[in-house]
Amino acid sequence: MIGLPQSTEFNKRIPKQKFYENLTVSPSLKQSFVDQIKTIYWRNKIAASTVNIAEGTDVEEIEVFEIKLSGEAIDEGILKQMDKEIPYHILFLLEFEGKYQAWIGYKEEAQSGSSAFKVNNYYHTEWLQADDLPVKMEGLSIEAVYENFVRQVAGGQLGESNSAESLKDSVEKDLQKRALEKEISNLQKKIRKEKQLNLQMKLNDQLKRLRKELKDLC
Repeated sequence: MIGLPQSTEFNKRIPKQKFYENLTVSPSLKQSFVDQIKTIYWRNKIAASTVNIAEGTDVEEIEVFEIKLSGEAIDEGILKQMDKEIPYHILFLLEFEGKYQAWIGYKEEAQSGSSAFKVNNYYHTEWLQADDLPVKMEGLSIEAVYENFVRQVAGGQLGESNSAESLKDSVEKDLQKRALEKEISNLQKKIRKEKQLNLQMKLNDQLKRLRKELKDLC
């Protein structure tokens, strides 16, 4: 589908119940699996054992999952649950009525030192024809391939793929930008509602400071 080598093909259907039969999964998330997911296919396994690339330390394998949806929307908690259950990095290809979105999370080992992973943020493309997805396997190591997947799917949100900045730093900067943008939006609403001129002036000073912080990050 995205031009991956035939040697990486796996093509195994996975029952969606596998991901929500865990007792810790909330009833609402179980219902999201039932309502939003038609089928899940494990399409590819990208690793040093399946394609001619160097092994990695932080990234061991990248799995490609195709998820056929009942509608255009997906509960992000579904992807988080799948990422939690699968101890490898995952590229999700969502399909609805013949169009696709690519989704990927920035996934790293939890600080606890266990084999668990945490996903800090998800990125996704628009709905596109399969051949138009901006996702290509590029890189000489499994870690480079993963980083390029994240940057490709994120588009301009994380800067250029050839940036000297590490992927971790790019993601952290993006999260800071989003937090500042949200804070700026909330402050603007507060200013519009404020009737007292002196308080408006104080809030405007805060707004200028936040805008400068955002500009410095960009």
